[in-house]
Amino acid sequence: MPLVLTAAERHRLKKMAYGHKTPHQARQRATVVLLAARGRSSARIAAETHLHVDTVRRWRGRFAAGRVPALADRRRSGRPSTFTALQIAEVKALACQLPTQSGAPLSRWSCPELAREAVTRVITDTISASTVRRWLRDDALKPWQHRSWIFIRDPNFRATAGRVLDLYARIFDGTPLGEDEYVVSADEKTSIQARCRCHPTLAPGQARSMRVNHTYGRGGALAYLAAYDIHRAEVFGRCEQSTGIAPFMSLVEQVMGNEPYASAKRVFFIVDNGSSHRGRAAIDRLTSRFPNAVMVHTPVHASWLNQIEIFFSIVQRMVVSPNDFTDLDEVRNRLRAFEHRYNATAQPFQWSFTTADLDDLLARLDRHTADHPEESSAALAA
Repeated sequence: MPLVLTAAERHRLKKMAYGHKTPHQARQRATVVLLAARGRSSARIAAETHLHVDTVRRWRGRFAAGRVPALADRRRSGRPSTFTALQIAEVKALACQLPTQSGAPLSRWSCPELAREAVTRVITDTISASTVRRWLRDDALKPWQHRSWIFIRDPNFRATAGRVLDLYARIFDGTPLGEDEYVVSADEKTSIQARCRCHPTLAPGQARSMRVNHTYGRGGALAYLAAYDIHRAEVFGRCEQSTGIAPFMSLVEQVMGNEPYASAKRVFFIVDNGSSHRGRAAIDRLTSRFPNAVMVHTPVHASWLNQIEIFFSIVQRMVVSPNDFTDLDEVRNRLRAFEHRYNATAQPFQWSFTTADLDDLLARLDRHTADHPEESSAALAA
């Protein structure tokens, strides 16, 4: 009796039978069912597919009983496990410990080292690194990876960060900013080197990426200072031999010497706590030079709140890397040309982190600190 297929089943079976990436067994089974749907007998299908007639009958019967899912292999018991559940748990527990706690002179565990340590501790007589890797994969354990973190140490973090986020929303001290008030994010990108490659960089081609020679000659380094109007999406940049108070004030003068900033009611400069613009002295120095300028600092260790860092990441990806410059003049010219290109089409960054998100973040940190008081005590002691 011929099998009756739905349109969806026929489409799926054809993909299985003719797909280039279909496993051979799945291709054979789909072909058997498709031929059976055309009214072919089991004997004729066996002759055309070079399968035993009993094999053809088996897959015809399974499909009739369970449709397409029944063409997959049934679950098999497999070979009995060589390791006990206790041994597996002990190896996973070892992976969740720092190597120094186990007396191993390592900074992080790897699968071969865990296998070696399991044998040393007589957890098992022998075990392979691939077995350990399979066990860790079951619980998504990756002891060879690490992430850094830092506790908030600024006692005024909420107020300081909230002021920056309010400025991004065009609010200052609870009052909306006027049309003649502007917010500028400023910082320095230090040590941009001019690396002259010993062999020319090769352009990308078909199935080939750009090729950059590893060996290079050093052509010096410079600092790139930039100020970014976050609401108008306009960048002001300059290159200096080094960072410092004088180069930073030159950047401020470059911004404030242009309209609409020169005649603006207020221009807010958002900066981090770098030495060029740190503390009360930097605020007084800016105000004495430009009475309509207001310096606003991000919290300590929170440069990620400064939008100029986003622009610097764009510069790093699109201008600096891969570093292949003949000299510092080429670096300066490339950065200057990129500024003009960027300002011609730039749009404000879609900043989505608000004061409400900040409150949620601080609440999660408070809960974490309450659950792990020993971590916060260690951080304060450091």
